[in-house]
Amino acid sequence: MLTGQQRNDIDKIWKEFWQNGMTDPLSIIKQITYLLFIRNLDRQQELKEKQANKLKMPVQDPVYSDEQRDLRWNVFKDKDPEQMFSLFRKEGGVFDFIKSIGAKGGLFAATMRYANFDINSPKLLDRVVQMIDTLKIDDRDSKGDVYEYLLSKLATAGINGQFRTPKHIIRMMVDLLQPKTDELVCDPAAGTAGFLVGVVEYLRDNYPEEFYKKEFRQHFNNGMFSGFESDNTMVGISAMNLQMHGIDNPKLQYMDALSNDNTEKDKFSLVLANPPFSGSADYDGLELSLKKALNLGKTAKTAKTELLFLALMLRMLKPGGRCAVIVPAGVLFGSTKSHKAVRQQLVDDHQLQAVISMPSGVFKPYTGVATAILIFTKTGTGGTDMVWFYDMKADGFSLDDKREPLGKLNEETKAVTASVEENNIPDIISKFHAIEKGEELKQLRTGQHFFVSADEIREEGYNLSFNLYQEVVYEEVKYDPPKQIIERIGDLDKDRMDLMKELNNLLNIQ
Repeated sequence: MLTGQQRNDIDKIWKEFWQNGMTDPLSIIKQITYLLFIRNLDRQQELKEKQANKLKMPVQDPVYSDEQRDLRWNVFKDKDPEQMFSLFRKEGGVFDFIKSIGAKGGLFAATMRYANFDINSPKLLDRVVQMIDTLKIDDRDSKGDVYEYLLSKLATAGINGQFRTPKHIIRMMVDLLQPKTDELVCDPAAGTAGFLVGVVEYLRDNYPEEFYKKEFRQHFNNGMFSGFESDNTMVGISAMNLQMHGIDNPKLQYMDALSNDNTEKDKFSLVLANPPFSGSADYDGLELSLKKALNLGKTAKTAKTELLFLALMLRMLKPGGRCAVIVPAGVLFGSTKSHKAVRQQLVDDHQLQAVISMPSGVFKPYTGVATAILIFTKTGTGGTDMVWFYDMKADGFSLDDKREPLGKLNEETKAVTASVEENNIPDIISKFHAIEKGEELKQLRTGQHFFVSADEIREEGYNLSFNLYQEVVYEEVKYDPPKQIIERIGDLDKDRMDLMKELNNLLNIQ
């Protein structure tokens, strides 16, 4: 967790960009990313040099040659601002160097080939370099925390907020699925790679001993994590995010996951995602199996992206693979053929385990859309018996645009303790895991959560709306006879008139 001082330091760097005319949060993050990358390269060179000195041998596989000494962070940071700025902009300079590194391999390094140096003044460059130089982020955890704090500013700035899912919602979904060390994890709409990072953090918290094993580290760094992203800028951002969290070579692809170019099938054991809402994809560019899954006829022109992604996830999961995905509430009850086709597949052909409705304020301040989380397992042979419904009313934060944490703050630990009424998430996780263990939960249809049988869902046209199945208890309210109510109104009028007379008398005396 970041200290208050670290947050203040990052805020100062951010403010420096704003004061010098750079106000696009994504552009700022990109420039900070490049500078962090350059600083990290010099740290790598220093480690290689220390190792070579201890062994009394030449530096193995150096990052910089002797001729490139001026391009190193610890050298140019002490130069005059004009000289430093010139080193960045000139041909063969600092920025050209990090762009050329893409040829040496590595996902993030490869994205550097498309980097643009947008810092437009020597003074700004010098100020930011000096500030970044003092950041204490040499260990993996602090690097990851710093980068996630930077990414959080995408949402607070109110721009590009669609790229971020609230971290506590990501962690809830990861905790619900409880990833194992042998998983193949994918997010087909990766954005900033928040879900993949969520799995990384879960594994480090629950399986710390596995990171000492060579076989697991090989799997963790080179095959465990995959993602698709159609925005090349976000591929670079997500690659940096994963690298900051200790993953050397994630399989992130610059590709529209819904297109014909994506041929992944029956591969992944775990899919977590928050795909784009309410968009439409061009019918001609869609992969054939997705068209069939949605029951799209030849005359169709477009298809809903949220439905296409559900069909895609079912295709990409291997049998026994699990998925937790955020969908707009309309997916639960939409009446089109495509809506019904997807819900029918989940219930009849696979195992739909849970539908967790979330309050509409979860994604504020940049959208108030109502959403839900679907949890299912791909079987291909059915398996849905009972579906667990939960109506989340609170997620630990206020549901207005401010999204302030609810509960009591511990001044020493800075942790917030919230009641069940203020935060339903711990209750959702504990009850879901209890259900998986076969424990019977006392649940009434009048409450916040309950089971619904697959047969009843079929009878309702595969509608997955919580409100459809909830039983509303109506309490009889008895009112006084009209005559008594009228008499009370008359008494109130008499009292009012008496008070008015008294007030007039007082005014006349004055």
